[in-house]
Amino acid sequence: MFELEARAVAEVEIRKSRFIGVLLPAASREQALRELAAIRARWPDARHYCAVLLCDGDSMLDDDGEPSGTAAKPMYNVLQHKRITNVLAVVVRYFGGIKLGAGGLVRAYTQAVNAALAEARLLPVRRMRRMQLAVAFADEARLRHACRELGLTVGGQRYAERVWLGVELPDDEWQARLAELADRMAGALEAKPDD
Repeated sequence: MFELEARAVAEVEIRKSRFIGVLLPAASREQALRELAAIRARWPDARHYCAVLLCDGDSMLDDDGEPSGTAAKPMYNVLQHKRITNVLAVVVRYFGGIKLGAGGLVRAYTQAVNAALAEARLLPVRRMRRMQLAVAFADEARLRHACRELGLTVGGQRYAERVWLGVELPDDEWQARLAELADRMAGALEAKPDD
């Protein structure tokens, strides 16, 4: 999976119609709707603002008046094929007076998203797993130091009969990283999934 590093924009012209492809990082539907409103304000006299949102736990496909299946679905297919997530793709269309037909629209919207992707920088997504780690009070500094050395993010702590630290571990190697931490703590480490 990949994410966008930053906004990417590209324009293609097909039979006098302008198609402006815009790709933006998006982590939620609320953020995507704000960005879509800003795009509508940036190009206020366009005919269509077709949009696709793909982010964790949410999605949106909107043909915005184009014939069903000719805009958002082809845009979605491009993003799925490239394995991109947490993205809002919008294609702004200025109608040039020549009808493109269903096949022409599919090709045009696909081409606009691909053109924007050619301008984009993609970053690999690394899924993380949150765990709670417990140690004796005397070992807290040592555990924090071990986490820092392994490049692990500590987020939050809770003090009870022991110190509990919230840690993010890369999902593809969490068991190895946890074993490394346990080894550094001489086995005096309790771990459980973060609920």
